[in-house]
Amino acid sequence: MKQFFKDNYKIIIICLAILVVAGVGSIFVNLGMDWYAGLAKPREWIPNFVIPLVWSVIYVLFAIILSILSKQNLLTKKTIYLCVFNGIFNVLWCLVFFTLNQLFIGNIIIIINAFIGVLLLVSLNKIDKNYIALLWLYVIWLLVATSLNIALWILN
Repeated sequence: MKQFFKDNYKIIIICLAILVVAGVGSIFVNLGMDWYAGLAKPREWIPNFVIPLVWSVIYVLFAIILSILSKQNLLTKKTIYLCVFNGIFNVLWCLVFFTLNQLFIGNIIIIINAFIGVLLLVSLNKIDKNYIALLWLYVIWLLVATSLNIALWILN
């Protein structure tokens, strides 16, 4: 058992970090669901069940890809920092947008997060081009979320 942890501690840390980001973010989202439900939304809106489904896929993809790259000792400090900042901004957005009900500040945070997401994608692309196509989903999703946030801000 000790050898297992010694051989896989990086993967365990990656998976735990992703679980913490997803878990804490989800707590903040759930705290603001009543407020969110009362917001005026555009006619063209993503069904509520799609959002957690897409986030789950994104988190699983990150866990798999970062674990593979870590096992091969390919993760750079820059990429690790970008992952950490990205996780922090994901949680911060959930807190500000859902829990604190701040649409405008939430927009600023998600735009910064989308920018960090693009930098992360570029950084991962330099490491290994094989997995990058899967992670485009993340950047596209952040851009969709940004446009939805801006629409909420305009309508409310």
